[in-house]
Amino acid sequence: MRIGELARATGVDTETIRYYEKAGLLPAPARGSNGYRIYGTEHLERLAFVRHCRALDIPLAEIRRLLEFLLHPETDCADVDRLIETQLERVRARLASLQALERQLSALRGRCATGRLAGDCGILRELLAAAQEEVRPERP
Repeated sequence: MRIGELARATGVDTETIRYYEKAGLLPAPARGSNGYRIYGTEHLERLAFVRHCRALDIPLAEIRRLLEFLLHPETDCADVDRLIETQLERVRARLASLQALERQLSALRGRCATGRLAGDCGILRELLAAAQEEVRPERP
Protein backbone atom coordinates (compact mmCIF):
# COMPACT_ATOMS: atom_id res chain seq x y z
CA MET A 1 0.00 0.00 0.00
CA ARG A 2 1.07 3.57 -0.57
CA ILE A 3 1.45 6.21 2.12
CA GLY A 4 -2.02 7.67 1.59
CA GLU A 5 -3.59 4.26 2.04
CA LEU A 6 -1.54 3.66 5.18
CA ALA A 7 -2.61 7.07 6.49
CA ARG A 8 -6.29 6.30 5.88
CA ALA A 9 -6.01 2.83 7.40
CA THR A 10 -4.42 4.12 10.62
CA GLY A 11 -5.76 7.66 10.93
CA VAL A 12 -2.20 9.03 10.97
CA ASP A 13 -1.29 12.00 8.77
CA THR A 14 1.17 11.30 5.94
CA GLU A 15 3.66 13.88 7.26
CA THR A 16 3.57 12.18 10.64
CA ILE A 17 4.24 8.83 8.99
CA ARG A 18 7.28 10.29 7.24
CA TYR A 19 8.44 11.80 10.53
CA TYR A 20 8.09 8.44 12.30
CA GLU A 21 10.18 6.87 9.55
CA LYS A 22 12.92 9.47 10.00
CA ALA A 23 12.76 9.02 13.78
CA GLY A 24 13.25 5.28 13.39
CA LEU A 25 9.85 4.30 14.76
CA LEU A 26 8.87 2.72 11.45
CA PRO A 27 11.16 0.60 9.32
CA ALA A 28 12.07 2.06 5.94
CA PRO A 29 9.53 0.92 3.36
CA ALA A 30 10.40 -0.67 0.08
CA ARG A 31 10.32 1.58 -2.98
CA GLY A 32 8.45 0.86 -6.17
CA SER A 33 10.02 1.40 -9.59
CA ASN A 34 8.31 4.80 -9.58
CA GLY A 35 10.08 5.72 -6.30
CA TYR A 36 6.90 5.62 -4.22
CA ARG A 37 7.03 4.09 -0.77
CA ILE A 38 5.40 0.68 -0.52
CA TYR A 39 4.12 -0.26 2.93
CA GLY A 40 3.14 -3.70 4.16
CA THR A 41 1.33 -5.27 7.07
CA GLU A 42 4.40 -4.81 9.29
CA HIS A 43 4.18 -1.04 8.78
CA LEU A 44 0.44 -1.01 9.41
CA GLU A 45 0.80 -2.92 12.68
CA ARG A 46 3.79 -0.91 13.85
CA LEU A 47 2.10 2.39 13.05
CA ALA A 48 -1.07 1.32 14.87
CA PHE A 49 1.09 0.48 17.90
CA VAL A 50 2.85 3.86 17.78
CA ARG A 51 -0.46 5.69 17.32
CA HIS A 52 -1.96 3.90 20.32
CA CYS A 53 1.08 4.77 22.45
CA ARG A 54 0.82 8.41 21.37
CA ALA A 55 -2.88 8.36 22.32
CA LEU A 56 -1.64 7.43 25.80
CA ASP A 57 0.68 10.46 25.51
CA ILE A 58 3.78 8.30 25.74
CA PRO A 59 6.81 10.25 24.47
CA LEU A 60 8.48 9.07 21.26
CA ALA A 61 11.69 8.11 23.06
CA GLU A 62 9.70 5.82 25.34
CA ILE A 63 7.82 4.36 22.38
CA ARG A 64 11.17 3.56 20.81
CA ARG A 65 12.10 1.66 23.99
CA LEU A 66 8.80 -0.24 23.92
CA LEU A 67 9.44 -1.19 20.31
CA GLU A 68 12.81 -2.60 21.33
CA PHE A 69 11.05 -4.83 23.83
CA LEU A 70 8.74 -6.04 21.08
CA LEU A 71 11.76 -6.88 18.94
CA HIS A 72 13.36 -8.77 21.86
CA PRO A 73 10.57 -10.70 23.56
CA GLU A 74 13.07 -12.72 25.59
CA THR A 75 14.08 -9.68 27.70
CA ASP A 76 12.79 -8.96 31.19
CA CYS A 77 9.86 -6.56 31.05
CA ALA A 78 10.49 -4.81 34.40
CA ASP A 79 11.60 -1.73 32.46
CA VAL A 80 8.28 -1.73 30.61
CA ASP A 81 6.47 -1.61 33.95
CA ARG A 82 8.71 1.24 35.14
CA LEU A 83 8.16 3.11 31.89
CA ILE A 84 4.38 2.90 32.28
CA GLU A 85 4.61 3.85 35.97
CA THR A 86 6.60 6.95 35.00
CA GLN A 87 3.97 7.82 32.40
CA LEU A 88 1.25 7.36 35.00
CA GLU A 89 3.11 9.77 37.31
CA ARG A 90 3.26 12.32 34.46
CA VAL A 91 -0.47 11.97 33.89
CA ARG A 92 -1.22 12.37 37.60
CA ALA A 93 0.93 15.50 37.75
CA ARG A 94 -0.85 16.91 34.71
CA LEU A 95 -4.23 16.14 36.29
CA ALA A 96 -3.22 17.98 39.47
CA SER A 97 -2.11 20.92 37.37
CA LEU A 98 -5.39 20.92 35.46
CA GLN A 99 -7.35 20.78 38.72
CA ALA A 100 -5.43 23.81 39.98
CA LEU A 101 -6.20 25.56 36.71
CA GLU A 102 -9.88 24.70 37.12
CA ARG A 103 -9.87 26.25 40.62
CA GLN A 104 -8.21 29.41 39.30
CA LEU A 105 -10.72 29.73 36.47
CA SER A 106 -13.64 29.11 38.84
CA ALA A 107 -12.35 31.82 41.18
CA LEU A 108 -11.94 34.14 38.23
CA ARG A 109 -15.46 33.34 37.03
CA GLY A 110 -16.72 34.25 40.50
CA ARG A 111 -15.45 37.81 39.96
CA CYS A 112 -18.20 38.45 37.44
CA ALA A 113 -21.67 39.72 38.17
CA THR A 114 -24.26 39.48 35.43
CA GLY A 115 -25.67 42.56 33.72
CA ARG A 116 -22.55 44.71 34.00
CA LEU A 117 -20.54 46.57 31.42
CA ALA A 118 -17.10 45.43 30.23
CA GLY A 119 -15.62 48.46 32.01
CA ASP A 120 -16.96 47.06 35.30
CA CYS A 121 -16.00 43.45 34.59
CA GLY A 122 -14.22 41.83 37.52
CA ILE A 123 -12.76 39.14 35.29
CA LEU A 124 -11.14 41.68 32.98
CA ARG A 125 -9.85 43.69 35.95
CA GLU A 126 -8.34 40.58 37.53
CA LEU A 127 -6.69 39.47 34.26
CA LEU A 128 -5.32 42.97 33.66
CA ALA A 129 -3.95 43.22 37.20
CA ALA A 130 -2.23 39.82 36.87
CA ALA A 131 -0.72 40.83 33.51
CA GLN A 132 0.53 44.14 34.90
CA GLU A 133 2.06 42.35 37.88
CA GLU A 134 4.02 40.10 35.51
CA VAL A 135 5.60 43.01 33.63
CA ARG A 136 6.38 45.26 36.58
CA PRO A 137 10.08 45.55 37.32
CA GLU A 138 11.14 43.99 40.59
CA ARG A 139 11.26 46.40 43.47
CA PRO A 140 14.62 46.93 45.21
